[in-house]
Amino acid sequence: MEKRSATLLASALLALFLAGCATTRVGTGSAASRAEQNAAFAQASALAAQRSGLKGQALSENTRQIQALLAGLDNPTLTRETAGLALGDPLYPLAGNLMLERGLELPRPFDRGSRWNFDANGRPPADRDGYRPPLKLAVLLPLSGPMATAAGPVRDGLLAGYYGETRRRPEIRFYDTASSPADATNAYARAVSEGAEMVVGPLGREQVDAIFRQPTLTVPVLALNRGESEVPDGAASFSLAPEAEGVSVADYLLKLERKRVLVIGGNDDNGRRASDAFRKRFTEGGGAVADIIIVGEAPADLSAPLVAAAAKDVDAIFLAVRGPTARALTPQLALAGLGGKTRVGTSLLIQGTGKPEEDNVLDGVIYPTEAWSASGVAGLPSPATVAATLPTARGGAARLFAFGYDAWLLSAYMQKLAEGTGANLRGATGTLTVDGFGTVLRAPAWATFSGGMPVPISGGG
Repeated sequence: MEKRSATLLASALLALFLAGCATTRVGTGSAASRAEQNAAFAQASALAAQRSGLKGQALSENTRQIQALLAGLDNPTLTRETAGLALGDPLYPLAGNLMLERGLELPRPFDRGSRWNFDANGRPPADRDGYRPPLKLAVLLPLSGPMATAAGPVRDGLLAGYYGETRRRPEIRFYDTASSPADATNAYARAVSEGAEMVVGPLGREQVDAIFRQPTLTVPVLALNRGESEVPDGAASFSLAPEAEGVSVADYLLKLERKRVLVIGGNDDNGRRASDAFRKRFTEGGGAVADIIIVGEAPADLSAPLVAAAAKDVDAIFLAVRGPTARALTPQLALAGLGGKTRVGTSLLIQGTGKPEEDNVLDGVIYPTEAWSASGVAGLPSPATVAATLPTARGGAARLFAFGYDAWLLSAYMQKLAEGTGANLRGATGTLTVDGFGTVLRAPAWATFSGGMPVPISGGG
């Protein structure tokens, strides 16, 4: 069902343009000889040649093996060998992704397939900054049903960017995906039949899978979540998934040269997903996970495992838990001799906080946050200003509002990101790039607690 989109919020939404702060992981190289590194690259190339027939766990294992081989390459070898790959080589997306992680410029853009047709229907050329939205944009969101509460801030953030733009804007139309995968595929089909040149959404994970598993995507899609399926040709995936934050924290600690980390994760889905992603990325980067402790909302006595972890020369602690759980853990960490170690959490940390007299025990804990709340976004009013007008930008919903704002930016600047070799976009959630597999990567801003209050870290951490 098509929903109202424009007039309702126009007076409340100012906005536009971008600010942010990029953080880039730099590869540490390897002591291996040049011959050994060349051999590792050749082995990775042989494994990549097998990828076309693999699915599921077999494909994941193939990816893991290739990433392990490439991780040992120094920057000159990685750059030289990647530049020598032929167009369409299946190793290029993986090698290119590692170059992005290390802050290296790609030899050439990723191959995005044939369905990102940015010249469709006579679309005007891009502006100097890369701004080139479609002529007709469809947005698929669950505007009714159980996910409507989450969809509201995303919709309003997207419209904030849309109405804040003073240049040519596309005709925009919203489609209600309600709740089921069939709702999403039906909405996509209807959007295509009504002339959409690009589709933003859907929001639910199962709905994203339903779209991605279609035989052909006749119109490109910017999905607003991660699914279980691979991102198909002519699509991209943007999300605030816990896995992405786990990866960001791993990169952060590797840049700080922390080598042995204790992982304390919540027993909920978000905590587990963030912990698993952190462990994978941190170990691939050369770090070691000394121990993993899974806790509930009210952790029991953990003195024994914490003392054991302290004996393993732990130099940092990853906290994939909510604020109240982290507060309860703080005295136990101190008693085990871990109170002075680097502590980094996910954005889960700020859930259940807001009382400085209680949250001062979290002072010094670092966590990823949105650029909008940390340093502001040029052209977009501060979170407090927007929240005073829009209920959908208050409290925890502010994060989804920023996410929706960035969804608009991505729809308007996708060609710049898709066809550039070092292109990025400064958005409300962070600095955005698109990797070789169509995943939008987000380099967040960073914050910490001081006096029980969240404060941004100067320079992005």
